[in-house]
Amino acid sequence: MHLIQPTKSALLLLLGVLMGTGLLASSHREAPLISDDPLADNVDVYAFRSPDMDGMVTLIATYIPMQLPHGGPNWYHFGEDIRYEIHVDNDADTKGDDMVFRFTFKRKNEDPSTFFNIRLGKENLKTTYNLDMIDRSARATRLVTDGVVPAPNIGPRSIQSGVGLGQDSYESYSNSAVDTLDNGMMVFAGPVDDPFFVDLGGIFDLGDTPRQDGDPIDGLACFNVNALVLNVPIDMLRRDNTRDDDDDDDGMPDDILDGDYVIGVWASASRPRVRVLQDDGSKPEITDNTYVQVSRLGMPLTNEAVIPVGMKDYWNALTPYEELADTLLDKHFYNPELALYMDDDEFGGAVPAFAPLRVQTASQTVLGNVDFTNGADGLFILKGNAALDGSALDDDVFGNLLLPGAGKPRSVDLWPIFHTGVPNLAPYQLATGKTPGNPLTAGKPFINNFLPNGGDMLRLNMAVPATSRDSADFSSLGLIQAAVLGLTDPRFNGDTEIQFIPNMDGFPNGRRLEDDVTRIELQAVAGLVLAAVGLGYDDYDITDADASLASPDLLGVYSYTTGVEENDLAFRDTFPYLALPHSAKGECSGAIRPNAVDDFFTTDGLGIDAPRVVGINFPNPFQTQTTIKLRVRETTAVNIDLYDVNGRRMSNLARRAFPAGEHLIPVQVTNLPQGIYFAVVSNGSGEVMQTLRMVKSH
Repeated sequence: MHLIQPTKSALLLLLGVLMGTGLLASSHREAPLISDDPLADNVDVYAFRSPDMDGMVTLIATYIPMQLPHGGPNWYHFGEDIRYEIHVDNDADTKGDDMVFRFTFKRKNEDPSTFFNIRLGKENLKTTYNLDMIDRSARATRLVTDGVVPAPNIGPRSIQSGVGLGQDSYESYSNSAVDTLDNGMMVFAGPVDDPFFVDLGGIFDLGDTPRQDGDPIDGLACFNVNALVLNVPIDMLRRDNTRDDDDDDDGMPDDILDGDYVIGVWASASRPRVRVLQDDGSKPEITDNTYVQVSRLGMPLTNEAVIPVGMKDYWNALTPYEELADTLLDKHFYNPELALYMDDDEFGGAVPAFAPLRVQTASQTVLGNVDFTNGADGLFILKGNAALDGSALDDDVFGNLLLPGAGKPRSVDLWPIFHTGVPNLAPYQLATGKTPGNPLTAGKPFINNFLPNGGDMLRLNMAVPATSRDSADFSSLGLIQAAVLGLTDPRFNGDTEIQFIPNMDGFPNGRRLEDDVTRIELQAVAGLVLAAVGLGYDDYDITDADASLASPDLLGVYSYTTGVEENDLAFRDTFPYLALPHSAKGECSGAIRPNAVDDFFTTDGLGIDAPRVVGINFPNPFQTQTTIKLRVRETTAVNIDLYDVNGRRMSNLARRAFPAGEHLIPVQVTNLPQGIYFAVVSNGSGEVMQTLRMVKSH
């Protein structure tokens, strides 16, 4: 028998295919059925106060996950027989959407005689869209007709050259597809960089994040998605005509807690109930025009990391309004699986990466010690106690909504975060100003995004202003960081007055592009929200007058990180805010990325020659400095130059002979503007051995 030795290029190609296949088993393909229908797969939903346009709210829904930028010749596209919808609800007195923004798409081949997607000014798979707004009475108003969807970022010849579309740049071409309506509303539909950032490999390898055996990796770096982006006037979204007769409705909120400015936002994709495929290759025939929801999304990671595999398709088929009435799924929020891996009496020891994340087992209060671990009673131990009178947990206020029964400890925090939002009532005010050890006393008002109208959706109080992205206070920890400031910062913790605290506009009060939702949700499962309202961790001693809620256990949860805290590309400062899609000819165009995978080129055991020098840089993205780690197989002369995206040489980072082993090279980038840079590693003969893509964020 002859053993055929593969060539180096063939083997690398095979490894690349295998790596790509593994990556597709991701959180973005969150349910078994929808994973087979990527065109209808919701990826993420965002809702936030527009950072550069006062009086506007940005709504974003992304679809079609994990798009390789070089995915030709049949590029990713919106489906023609799919209704893509962004839903908005603003009235808790009625069940159902108050407005729906429905996108429908058409495609056309302008030059079917070529296999190219773009040639000589003509575009195949050219996509346009209509946008309709549908009100509560099912009346539809056409907002955009034949809106333009930019072509994929195939490369400079396709987009910029005279044999392509002849555009100045992909950025100007993409921006030209933005529609601005008479009322100031702005609309964009098209390909963008995937804005989500997460170490997928670590998360789904049984919670190995931060990784115990290597550097964290953004599993979504270099992937694109398709996005629907709206900037909508707040006056158009807020609850209308609901003020008391003795109130003046001047179109302005009463304060940052104004409930008339709370909206719920979710997105969906629906397909016709029946379609028949044609044997001549023509488009399917629609034989039943009743549309069926096949995917939905509101809060991030719900169907990925909360709902178990056996219920994921069921969850996707429900609307949030059906979900609220269906108690079958509630148990997964009352006793979340993730909490089992944060409990030393359960499986905490099996997930060492979660060691800082521990749920309160004996939170000390003057009302008794409270256990929030799975299966415990939580605050249900106070059921019927007069101390609950007037609080959100009082049966006369919200019924059994927040204390439905024994053995459901997280009914008071995780369930309402996902299903109703949080009211401005005890115990949901910050511990600032509360009687120590009594979370039911009045504290500092924090947030009101309470809208008990349905199940899982983003809830945003639009009365809360945007935190400037340039502010030193801005944080990707959203409401977690706002709570920390409210508890510890002298600007905010001196009284119980209503104040805007930076990042009160962050997740889970809506969701900003920058918010690190994976980290926030893991911290929330570990009980950090409970601690913020006065239900401290086990090491907080209420009998010690000098004790602080910021105990070592709390600080451990607060400082926890997955290691991936920023997107691989910086977000834009203006609408549509998302980063441009990666190019099919750019640094993400299919080459295996050694700067993302530390050990990938250690290939001696495969019978091929490993390169003499392999480098990565970490952290990446970075702000003021990063480090290049070189792994050298044998003594080699190495030169490292830093270039910007225009090919200008910025500096020399190293020029010397490196002996075998690992070497750390610090890189100071304080004076460089944010953007993408390339560290070019060459040998003594000037031969380029590797190029590292490096992102400096703001």
